Amino acid sequence: MNGKIHDFVAIGIGPFNLGLACLTQPLEGLDGVFLDQATGFDWHPGMLLENATLQTPFLADLVTLADPTSRFSFLNYLKSSGRIYAFYIREDFFMLRQEYNQYCQWVCAQLDSLRWQRQVERVEYDEINSLYQVYCQNLASGELELYRARHLVLGTGTVPLWPECCQSVARQASHSASYLADKAALQRQPSITIVGSGQSAAEIYYDLLQDIDRYGYQLNWLTRSPRFFPLEYTKLTLELTSPEYVDYFHRLSLPQRDQLLQQQKGLFKGINASLINDIHELLYRKHLNGTPATILLANTALSDCRYDKAQGHFQLELQQLEQQKRFSLQTAGLVLATGYGYRQPAFLAPIAGRIRRDERGRFAVARDYSIDAEHRLFVQNAELHTHGLSSPDLGMACYRNARLIRSISGVEHYPVEQRIAFQQFTAPDSLPDPERLSA
Repeated sequence: MNGKIHDFVAIGIGPFNLGLACLTQPLEGLDGVFLDQATGFDWHPGMLLENATLQTPFLADLVTLADPTSRFSFLNYLKSSGRIYAFYIREDFFMLRQEYNQYCQWVCAQLDSLRWQRQVERVEYDEINSLYQVYCQNLASGELELYRARHLVLGTGTVPLWPECCQSVARQASHSASYLADKAALQRQPSITIVGSGQSAAEIYYDLLQDIDRYGYQLNWLTRSPRFFPLEYTKLTLELTSPEYVDYFHRLSLPQRDQLLQQQKGLFKGINASLINDIHELLYRKHLNGTPATILLANTALSDCRYDKAQGHFQLELQQLEQQKRFSLQTAGLVLATGYGYRQPAFLAPIAGRIRRDERGRFAVARDYSIDAEHRLFVQNAELHTHGLSSPDLGMACYRNARLIRSISGVEHYPVEQRIAFQQFTAPDSLPDPERLSA
């Protein structure tokens, strides 16, 4: 058993907590340890397609927006790997997803605060000493380990979401999370259907469309969205990820926030406009040699899904929402690009009474990302409903980590921006005097 008392224990080593590890590494007097059950860092391996890029610029790496001088920056990674000039000549602001994964793995190799193959079993709170106690199993040795800390940071990430009507076919269908592992088997099928409206659905469709002539399958793409929405990436819209908009959003009532998030889905769940254009261009080229066996349907909701083992196909029950017309579709392969959602970890059960929740049972996340009364238990990317669309945004990770470090240490090691937007989001206290302006 480890008797050391850490300043914080972070559970989960995804991009957000990995950034926290980078930013706390050079700080003397601040001791943290990071736990994850995986054998090493591998970010969404099922979607590491060769041409896929991040939807945020390369400056949204693990550290730069908090500390541009950090040795853990993406540019330093490029320099260290001998590729900085190649990246410069490429003239693309968006790094490849595979490249981002390799960058994060390079960072991991330089940090001694990461503990892989640690499966957290339960978290308790020592009332006498005011400490969180994290019990985990070392999957390599089989031993039980105890980590004690004054603060806890939850970065356990999101899990694949399956539509309710597809729960019974989860063993036969694929989710985008495992697409690359399932791709070869899918391409042996006479037909493949993709369900989803976001970037992953578009990437999978584009990837499979390229090989449609070679394999001869029927390829379908269905979405309940009214159209194939592009990700809105205009500058004033990007200001909705600013600290001042987070302040504004956090002060709204719970119903107002939930309603806003429904309206803003296209701002963080849309498709890159360049990818939409690439798909159209590929379809145009395919049509030069005859009509390809592919169907794209928007306004189409999936209401039921069954798998016929004898026939080897799925039976999809669908509805065209605007026409209110029902129809069926048979498909041999099915890929659900239906996104991810946050699931509260079971290991929190022993400290459930310390966690603040809203009326819908979700974490009641304070402005400083804490979910307990003492502001010592924090979350990463579990606050979409309280902080808005900046929550999953890699570009705001450094800002959140700078605030977490300030809350944990009591010192502002990295300047925390208060205002970055040109627009304001609240009603003004006063407006310019028109008579003075016309004078």
